[in-house]
Amino acid sequence: MFSKSCLSWFSYQARLNKMKQKILIVEDEFIVANDLRIMLEKAGYKVCGIAPSVVKALELITTKEPDWILLDIFLQGDKTGIDLAGQLTGMGIPFIYISANTNQGILEAAKATLPYGFLVKPFREKDLMVMLDIARYRHEQNLKYNQPSQPSLHTQIEHIAEKQEPVADRLKQISAALHPVVPFDFLWITKSNPRTSTKDINMVRLADGKFSLIDNQSLLKAMNVSVRDFKTWNNSAINANGKSIFNGYDFRKLRMESPWTQALSDHYQLESALITEVERAGEWFQFVFFNQLSDLYTKVHTGIINQFSKSLEIIVDKVVYGKDPVSGTPLPASNIIEKPVITRVSDPENTQDFNGITGNSKLLHAAFKKLELVAPDDTSVLILGESGTGKEKIAQTIHKLSPRKNKPLVTVNCAALPLTLIESELFGHEKGSFTGANDKRIGKFEQADGGSIFLDEIGELPLEAQVKLLRVLQEKEIERLGGNYTKKINVRIITATNRNLEKEVAEGRFRLDLYYRLNVFPIELPALRDRKEDIPLLVDHFIAKYGKKGSSGVTQISDAALNELQDYDWPGNIRELEHLIERTMLLTEGDTITHIELPGAASANHFSSEDHFKVKTMEEMERDHILNVLKMCKGKVFGAGGAAEILNIPSTTLNSKIKKLGIKFEFVK
Repeated sequence: MFSKSCLSWFSYQARLNKMKQKILIVEDEFIVANDLRIMLEKAGYKVCGIAPSVVKALELITTKEPDWILLDIFLQGDKTGIDLAGQLTGMGIPFIYISANTNQGILEAAKATLPYGFLVKPFREKDLMVMLDIARYRHEQNLKYNQPSQPSLHTQIEHIAEKQEPVADRLKQISAALHPVVPFDFLWITKSNPRTSTKDINMVRLADGKFSLIDNQSLLKAMNVSVRDFKTWNNSAINANGKSIFNGYDFRKLRMESPWTQALSDHYQLESALITEVERAGEWFQFVFFNQLSDLYTKVHTGIINQFSKSLEIIVDKVVYGKDPVSGTPLPASNIIEKPVITRVSDPENTQDFNGITGNSKLLHAAFKKLELVAPDDTSVLILGESGTGKEKIAQTIHKLSPRKNKPLVTVNCAALPLTLIESELFGHEKGSFTGANDKRIGKFEQADGGSIFLDEIGELPLEAQVKLLRVLQEKEIERLGGNYTKKINVRIITATNRNLEKEVAEGRFRLDLYYRLNVFPIELPALRDRKEDIPLLVDHFIAKYGKKGSSGVTQISDAALNELQDYDWPGNIRELEHLIERTMLLTEGDTITHIELPGAASANHFSSEDHFKVKTMEEMERDHILNVLKMCKGKVFGAGGAAEILNIPSTTLNSKIKKLGIKFEFVK
């Protein structure tokens, strides 16, 4: 009787808390909006209004003062939910998107405005309640840590603009940051008033997805356009007449009115454009995003561009028309590329080292700051970064700095879990629950009770397991396979992935509600190519590390060799750098590394093809090894003499690895 009373009291308190929450629905489809209202009121929430447009929503926000907003993206009028989202962020009002569109472009645009959730139409009542619970939890954590409301894209562009790197390199990085939210195949930045084309920026997206900066002279040569024609065609900026979106007929009309646009679109097969202008000290600058797809740009993209007008101003001020951070002189024209100055770290006392992750770059310090902030709490953490950036070390450090440090940290590699045993591995099973279950098994979550669980490569988890994981996160309880009771657990969740989870969601491989539940406190680890200023420090660290083992007499590296490391792109990140330094030390005679054998074209000027080698990541080596064994077995995976038997792993595990590593049958022939 006492237990039932307690449950009733807690249920009453939960309902009372919901009743205190006023929700405004911003949705232009009345049937959808009314269904939402009925669901919310049934669950105990108070709906303070329904708005079909941004204008009406702003009126109701002023008079009703809602606590939450459910926000559709496409609304009546010229403004979209994306436009309203920027104002809501400034007002400090949390919101959740509701939309029928979950393609990657929409998700990227939505993510940039920092919503607390994203609900996909059509949805069930249960989906709405789960998303609201997740959103409230994320909002509470956000308030607790007082995380900045500035969209991450702006912060990213701000950081790139401040880098001590050539203009071309920074513009390529900015293009890569902008492209997910405003996709383009060609970007033209020009001073529109007073008109000048001498410092035009022409950024083209290549077939491999990378970006290339082309100066006007090279562009004219590639297009077979004379300088005289260029001056005639490009003597004025595009006259947009107040429009920003040019698709279909509008783009064809734009081509007729602007000969330079026509020449560009003919050469690069461009079919649509998005135009915006920024003003700096009385001068106007035009950003023209072109795309090869027709009818691509929508009001959503206009809203995003409006949201990030400050980012465009930074690009103009600090990258295109400012001072070069390397030389201090006015920035060179786009065809001039200067080498960055390599600076040695001379003050190791100011270097932060978290569990073996070393560096002085702003991006890494930002990650360390987040780590220090969240580690003492129980908040879920999602660690994002490419392979080789040190995600597992960050997870270990979070656990070590938390009150759970004396309890276990259980690490699970989701990519290595056999498909048929995932549920058993994570949640355990009872004896006899399935064929071969001869004993009771304690799952990873139960092993981590009181401590932390680190789910590495969470993006590899199958959809069926994602449903179970979400329930565990929500209910804080597990049920063993074959069991008939649940067990409460107290576990901190730390996850990591090198995948783009927004893309996985858009393509239906990752649950949207689980993504928002895990992405409560993201820590992004920068790729090594984005923090090259740390390379000298890292090299010194690895030389000292392997020098202590006594296998080499190397104690330093020459400036020339260090320059080679700075010029390389580091697809394998810090792990690749460490392996390369270790190998180079073993091959070096004397105490100084004077040259580096880098993979690919970077080493072509120094070594013959016979001497060339590639430092491979662990994943690449694993792929090659499996591929060689499969060739030896003539593609046989199962049974006697099969690759699984030779590798001494279950055939299900081998199949998972074959799929993950992208090994196709034609490679085995």
